[in-house]
Amino acid sequence: MTDAAVLSVHGLRVSFSGRPVLKDVQFELAPGEFCALIGANGSGKTTLLKAILGLLRPEAGEVRIDAGASAARIGYVPQKISIDPYLPLRSRDVVALGLDGARWGWPLRSRVRDARVQEMLEAVGAMDLADRRVGQLSGGQQQRVLIAHALVRHPRLLLLDEPLANLDVRSTAEVVTLLRQLSLQYRTAVLLSAHDMNPLLPVIDRIVYLANCCAVSGKANDVIRTEVLSRLYGYHVDVVRVHGRVVVIAAHEPEEIRAALARDPVHTAEIP
Repeated sequence: MTDAAVLSVHGLRVSFSGRPVLKDVQFELAPGEFCALIGANGSGKTTLLKAILGLLRPEAGEVRIDAGASAARIGYVPQKISIDPYLPLRSRDVVALGLDGARWGWPLRSRVRDARVQEMLEAVGAMDLADRRVGQLSGGQQQRVLIAHALVRHPRLLLLDEPLANLDVRSTAEVVTLLRQLSLQYRTAVLLSAHDMNPLLPVIDRIVYLANCCAVSGKANDVIRTEVLSRLYGYHVDVVRVHGRVVVIAAHEPEEIRAALARDPVHTAEIP
């Protein structure tokens, strides 16, 4: 790990039932850096996040987090969360759980606690949602509240698993812009997983692209290239730029690759 790195992943290998899911994955994140973790469904994005969180033990390699980023200083927004719309849980209550949700008994009321909750609701533009039941909010509104919950301890590292899934175009743009602003404001390193690069490329500092159990990382323009992605996938792909957009497509792929692509939509992205 370099002196400036908040997160360092080195030579990470994870397998399930003898089948490799991740092989020799390595990258680093610095304070305030916004990184997109890109890959198709089943490429290992959630597995990588779980390894970083310490929820599974890798076969090889290591994950190192700066000593200042203790468990209490790592924020996490999970892939899926379902909240009963009739549950009497307000947005401010969800954010407050990020501070004292691990405590037994009733939470302690204090000016400091209330001020921190208000600070984060304001930071994500959700003060008008503070007293609304979180289960009755739209998808984009819920994401704002969950991000506030994850950030309320001012973590040095924020992990988000597919936070843009099922959001409309406007909500997606708002959440991406919000995360970029918060990463700069709080100097929080952000690692966000997604299968669609397009909304992220204009604002990210770095990309980690997963395919074929392996990963390549770097600046978007250095990674999203024919020769780089062809090596990663293990077969030839073309990176085609059309009207300011990028399309990654396979060329003359074998039958098993065609079958896989039929299950996985072609990635499209826009290079800034």
